[in-house]
Parts: sequence; C-alpha cells; structure tokens
Amino acid sequence: MKYDYIIIGAGSAGCVLANRLSANPNTRVLLLEAGPRDWHPFIHMPAGLAKLVSRKGVNWDYNTEPEPQLDGRRLWWPRGKVLGGSSSINAMCYIRGHARDYDEWAALGATGWDWSSVLPYFKRSEHNERGADAFHGVDGLLNVADHRYRNPLSPVLLDAAREVGFPLNPDFNGAQLEGFGFYQVTQKNGQRWSTAAGYLNAARDRDNLTIRTRAMVERLVIDHGRAVAVEFRHKGERVRAESEREIVLSGGAINSPQTLMLSGIGAADDLRKHGIAQRHELPGVGRNLHDHLDACTIFRCKQPITYDKTNDVWIALQYALFRKGPGTSNIAEAGGFVRSPLAPDERPDLQFHFVPAILDDHGRNRLPGRGMTLHACHLQPRSRGHLELASADPTAKPKLFANYLSDAEGFDRRVLVEAVRTSRRLFKSKAFDAYRGDEMFPGDNDDSEAAISAFLSRKAETVYHPVGTCTINPVIGPASCRMGSDAGSVVDPNLRVHGLQGLRVVDASVMPKLVSGNTNAPTVMIAERAADLMLAG
Repeated sequence: MKYDYIIIGAGSAGCVLANRLSANPNTRVLLLEAGPRDWHPFIHMPAGLAKLVSRKGVNWDYNTEPEPQLDGRRLWWPRGKVLGGSSSINAMCYIRGHARDYDEWAALGATGWDWSSVLPYFKRSEHNERGADAFHGVDGLLNVADHRYRNPLSPVLLDAAREVGFPLNPDFNGAQLEGFGFYQVTQKNGQRWSTAAGYLNAARDRDNLTIRTRAMVERLVIDHGRAVAVEFRHKGERVRAESEREIVLSGGAINSPQTLMLSGIGAADDLRKHGIAQRHELPGVGRNLHDHLDACTIFRCKQPITYDKTNDVWIALQYALFRKGPGTSNIAEAGGFVRSPLAPDERPDLQFHFVPAILDDHGRNRLPGRGMTLHACHLQPRSRGHLELASADPTAKPKLFANYLSDAEGFDRRVLVEAVRTSRRLFKSKAFDAYRGDEMFPGDNDDSEAAISAFLSRKAETVYHPVGTCTINPVIGPASCRMGSDAGSVVDPNLRVHGLQGLRVVDASVMPKLVSGNTNAPTVMIAERAADLMLAG
C-alpha cells in the first residue's frame, strides 16, 4: 500500500490533518488509529463523560510511576484511544490560553508560533455560535457553543468571585484571560463536537482518504535518513504502508515519543536497554514532559441540586428527545483564571473548574452525599519529567515519570498552596452560604502552608494536559519532542523531526511549554497550521 501522507493517531490533531490533507482529491491519505470508532453514545452525550471514566476500551488508561513528591502515588492519566482521541473523552472546555504563551514559544526558538501568527489558525478552526469578531471565526469545523443547560450552582461561583474581588469575564478567548465566567464548549446541537465529529466526518466519504481503526503501529521504517513506511497490526496481521511524501506522528504527548523510540529514534543508551537498534540519535525524545497538576477543594452541599444523585433515566430521555437538560452539560460549566500573589508576570497562574458534584479521584471514588468541587491548577509549572520505554513491545505502556512538584525552589508547590487557599475563599463567601455544608477536602480547616502541602501530596491529581515530549524549548533543558533549534529539541519550527526527511510530529507533544489553560484548542490550532506547512512543501 502506498500513500502520499500517513497520519498516525486519529485524535485532536490527526483528524484535522486527515481533513485538510485529503481536501485535494489527488492526494492519498492514510489515517491510523489504535482505538475503535467513536460509536459509544456516552462519547456524544456531553454528560456521558462521567460514565467514560470506566470505559477502558476508549482510553489508553495510563498511570505514572510512583511520584516522589506525591507520597509515592501513581497518578492515573486517561488519554483518548478512539476516533477523536482525547477530544472524544475530555470535558470540552474551549480555551486557547494567553497571548504571551505563544510569544514565549517564539522567543524560545519556535519561530512562526507567536500569537499574531497562530491567532488566524484559531479563528480558521472555529465556528463560534456567538459570531465572528477580532478573536473568533465562524467558518471553521470545530463548533464552539455556550451551554444549553447550567446547574443552579454554577452562577453562584460567579457571584462568589465578584464578592471576593475577582473580575467577571464573558469571553476567556477574547481580549483578556483573567476573571471568572462560563466556559464555552466544543459542542453542537447539545452534542459533543470532537475533531472526529467536526473534521473527520466531513471528509470520511472522500475516496482518497483511508481510515483504519484498531490499527496498532509497531514502528516506522527509516531508510537512508528518511521515514519511508509504517508497520502496524490490523486484524491480526502485520501490514506495511509506504509513504511517498510524509509520515506524521499525531499520537499525543505519550504515544508520539514512544513510537519514535520503538523505531530507533532517540538516545542510544535508552534504546539499547530494550534491544532496539538506533537508527537516529535524538536524545531529547521523551524529555520535557510536563502537565497541569490539580487540587480539588470539596464542600458538602445542603441543597438537593448537585449532579451527585440524578435520575439518569429522566436525563437520558430529555437528552434523547430534545437535546436539552443536564445531559448536555460538560459538568465543569463555570470557572476562572486568577493571578496569585506569586505570579511572575501578567498572565494568570491559576485556573479553576467548578463542578456541582463531589468529584474525588477523577470521579472513580463515589463518596456518599451531595457536594461541590472546585478544581484548581498551576498554569505555568516549572517541574519537568520524562517518559521511557518499558520494553520493545509496542503494546507495553511506557513508563511515565511526571515528576510533579519537583522544582528545586519548591515554587510549584507554593503556587498550588495559594490555589487551595483561593478555592476556600470562594467557597466561604456569602454567595455560597445557602449551599455550603462541611468541608470534605482538605477537610481539616487548617490553612497553614504545611497542612495544605500535606493535602497536596495526598490528593493532587492531573487535570489531563501532558505536553512537551517532542517540543520546541531551547532554554528549559532536554526536550521531549519539542520544537526548536537547540540540541535537545526533536522537531524544528516546521514540526519536521531533526535530521530525518519525511517525518513530522503534530500534536501537543511539540509544545515547548504549557499554555495557560486547557490544551485541546491549541492542539487543533497546531494541526491547522501544520497542514499549511505541509502543503507548502
């Protein structure tokens, strides 16, 4: 089988590329996805995300190695393994981050990825139901909408924010990021609008686009410094697909560097441990891993209005008949961005997601009663980790060393302490008086740094934004798959793998540093711009 382009991973980036690259009917495109089709109804019903937690068939179901700064806990990292990737299982919050994030990328060596250069691609990807303006587009394939339904507690968070002195923000993706408001979501007509729904479905019937699900990539074939083919398992057979132009890795921050290493691309010592012959020296592969760490402050709710105890049959019926009601909710309807006293620049360094329910351990630990949860994460962490192969077996999960809260100065931990204190201030405002019961987490009413720090070690979790494993960052140290021109980087500003022809990485792994917010919208933007770069030659 021969194709012009082979895309590995039909996730947030891969679906975008499949659409854009196959728009020319003379271009042959192969899209490979290790997971199944996005058939499950919980994927398309927004509130179904709470049910997807236990659906291992659409989830890579990763865990970190024991985290030294988090009491040796192994943190659960769900990642989408299905058409649409993580855009099929996430909370659908549409957030771009701060303009300075992208200007910083450019300053670190990612030429062409500054804010003025990427804004047109955000606008091109977007069909915002509010209409077009200087920051938003209406001609794109990613539908962005306001909620059809909001829990009565969600507006209370905004009242609380105003009471304690935070501004309100009607558009987190407009002129400023700071403030509290309602998230816009990637939904259409009350349904989840993943990149599979938006981009892939629009291209699915093209004769020049071939989609293979349950296709497990084993390795890339490198010949004389060029990526020429992909070997993968499909329906029990090993298949070889050849590329006449380019192969694109869009597996995300975990699978893309894993595939590179399985193909002999990485540090020689790391590959040798697993009997993999090195084909190309790139010591940065798998480095610079970082993520948003999240702390959940939880109070019991005195009124029966949370999502904890709902009539699932009634919700499903409302949703099926009218596409209305709680079934259309992304659960995290309201939130905000705050500059803590430790913020080093004009960017907010804390993000909040409000959930009108008790949400412990990603919802996997169902506690009795009713409650309210305020997620808080540190947006610009300094700690860095890495990933390693566990074996040469492509089906073996890699070892993930997130290394949370490991920065030498302890800065990341101090910022998260401030995040918990801010969550408590919001919950203890007069706005919540009619609803607030006892504090469940942290639960000791001790606001000291030592007590909150101990709580973070016991309970902090990921908020699902790993990046940087194939990055652009010449300053922080060895990258993972990062973009740039330094010795530790993996891809150049055009996302081409250094030293190899015919191979690019296009996904969240190329981000030099985390953006100040959720990572799905920036990943879509990266793919939109990458498509232009590829078509330009």
